[in-house]
Amino acid sequence: MTDHMRPDEILHTQRSSHYMPEDERRKFQNPEAILSRVGLKPGDIFIEMGCGEGFFTLPAAKIVKQNGVVYGIDTNLTAINKLENQAKQLGLSNIETRVAEAENTILCTACADIIFFGIVLHDFKNPEQVLKNAIIMLKPGGILVNFDWKKLHTPFGPPVKIRFSEEQAESLIEKAGFKLKNTIDYPPYNYLITAVLKTE
Repeated sequence: MTDHMRPDEILHTQRSSHYMPEDERRKFQNPEAILSRVGLKPGDIFIEMGCGEGFFTLPAAKIVKQNGVVYGIDTNLTAINKLENQAKQLGLSNIETRVAEAENTILCTACADIIFFGIVLHDFKNPEQVLKNAIIMLKPGGILVNFDWKKLHTPFGPPVKIRFSEEQAESLIEKAGFKLKNTIDYPPYNYLITAVLKTE
């Protein structure tokens, strides 16, 4: 079946069980720089929905240090197991994981400093519900972050047809009840959106 598929389609099809090697991904995405740019700091509570094997979760745990907590949520048990094993090898004890669908997950009320979506918003069955859940979990002054693929043909990533453009993602986030803070280009393939609760 994969003989007639483009590499980006194969990558997306296998996403649930195979991930791009970290060294390859780091050539165009720097998790530490991205997390620093959105203001993650020691002591923060950080929730990542669709965390995979921990490309952002593990660096986040290092940044928030022992007085902070990082939650990694994903439907893929294999990915979560790999994340947990890496955390153990790195001596990180401030990560809590859960195998669950983001649509059905509310970890807390007004507890998170940052809720992070790392190239996954387009993968959720119901992104509107996931964003509404984020409103409940985000504390006043907290930040919602959506880092995603541009809706363009790129050497890596999911099929263009399922991606959200910056405008589509902004619209989803606003309709869910957030106030857009900033949208920036993250060359060569991505963009970064930050938002806060509308009540602020």
